[in-house]
Amino acid sequence: MMNGGFLNPGTKRGSDELLSQSGAVSNGSVMSPAPNHADNNNDAKKVKLDTKNPGAPSRVIHIRNIPNEVTEAEIVHLGIPFGKVTNVLVLKGKNQAFLEMSDEVCATTMVNYFTNCTAQLRGRAVYVQFSNHKELKTDQTHSNAQNPSAQAALQAAQALVNQTDTQGGPNTVLRVIVEHMIYPVTLDVLYQIFSRVGKVLKIVTFTKNNTFQALIQYPDVVTAQAAKMTLDGQNIYNACCTLRIEYSKLSNLNVKYNNDKSRDYTNPNLPTGDPALDSALAIGAPNLNLPNRTGENATPTGMPFTGMPLAGVTPTAAALGAAGIRLPGQASPNCVLLVSNLNEEMVTPDALFTLFGVYGDVQRVKILFNKKDNALVQMSEPHQTQLAISHLDKMKTWGKQIRVTLSKHQTVQLPKEGQPDAGLTKDYCNSPLHRFKKPGSKNYQNIYPPSATLHLSNIPPTVDEEQIKEAFTHAGASVKAFKFFPKDRKMALIQLGSVEEAIGALIKMHNFQLSDSSHLRVSFSKSTI
Repeated sequence: MMNGGFLNPGTKRGSDELLSQSGAVSNGSVMSPAPNHADNNNDAKKVKLDTKNPGAPSRVIHIRNIPNEVTEAEIVHLGIPFGKVTNVLVLKGKNQAFLEMSDEVCATTMVNYFTNCTAQLRGRAVYVQFSNHKELKTDQTHSNAQNPSAQAALQAAQALVNQTDTQGGPNTVLRVIVEHMIYPVTLDVLYQIFSRVGKVLKIVTFTKNNTFQALIQYPDVVTAQAAKMTLDGQNIYNACCTLRIEYSKLSNLNVKYNNDKSRDYTNPNLPTGDPALDSALAIGAPNLNLPNRTGENATPTGMPFTGMPLAGVTPTAAALGAAGIRLPGQASPNCVLLVSNLNEEMVTPDALFTLFGVYGDVQRVKILFNKKDNALVQMSEPHQTQLAISHLDKMKTWGKQIRVTLSKHQTVQLPKEGQPDAGLTKDYCNSPLHRFKKPGSKNYQNIYPPSATLHLSNIPPTVDEEQIKEAFTHAGASVKAFKFFPKDRKMALIQLGSVEEAIGALIKMHNFQLSDSSHLRVSFSKSTI
């Protein structure tokens, strides 16, 4: 007989019988092993796990070899794709858990699935079989009310089941919304991310309500659910491009074309939807790299993930949580920009460092010795080059419309000793003025295209409105309006006569010394005064 949650000394039983000799398993504090009880440890050593006979079908499932730190929620999540979960019991000291499903059909589906596909919790393989017990019994004195984590896990599971009317229940197709998309996100980027969790069959991307969205199909419900658990709420880049994931109502995606908007990875022979391209492919035109077309608008491939890895996922999926990860098997992408049609009289390496520094950390700048209206700007990350191109290309700067494109060069070379340079090449690797060197910096959330209104920060209390206006006027800008932030006088907005004036003022006034210890910080604002 059981005595306070452990067996009498000398008793040997299968692991499932540790809990009770009746047909039910109790859930509650009575199941917790008594602390500092020597017999409990002795019995744990005597237990022989029953691996030979998974037992007859039962709606109670026995899960073995679970990691010590696993939560009730993670156990419940194993069962959610197969049906309604009605109870859960975790025996951490014995590395076992029990999951009660609403009926034997759900339980049988789950056991059959994990017979062919190993279940994993926090990177450890766990073993799923039928329990000898027919139900997880919760008595009134030791109810789930005394186990808040179990109660919360069951309530969350119930809430998920209740969502089926509005967004579709757990199935193979996920609906993905990318929020706060400062940097471009493409179908290929999504494929790289979601295929880390499991095999991706199909992707369809689209824009709805000015928001980039995608539908992603996996081969089975469990992989889709693992992807949702792993990636929902994660950021693709530091503090932006947040993934919001829910189950789609669709159970299958109908993909007509393999192009940059949709892809069926199970059928590489689909047309692209571009008649000229398709006819060229049909007659076997050489050297066509499809469907992964790249070019000046290609999305960068070096993608830092910044979210923490979620519990209960495989090591490959958890690896997505590492900051600064570069996905394997990819060539190093280009971080160098070619900037042309510059005003030779005005341009300096420092000016380009400041302007392009609004969109990323500039490492080096080279103004070409024999063609001084051209310059190379090397950024820290490839997505920063894309950001600079999208915001600065064709912007009027110093009276000329500059062009910003990707360079064929992979790096900006520093001049060799004795080589004529006249100060046209400069290295900024160790500059204290980089805006994005801190992971998760809030500067990532305040990146905007050039505008006539500038955001000022780091204003000392000794400096008033007139002094700031005078400094900007002296820099050649016509000030139209000025306003301190009501709740924080260290920040202000200043509106200038044009976007071109604002670009020139930002170049001159960012890091402008306002007092002995304060340097002004300037960026473009989305607001107006």
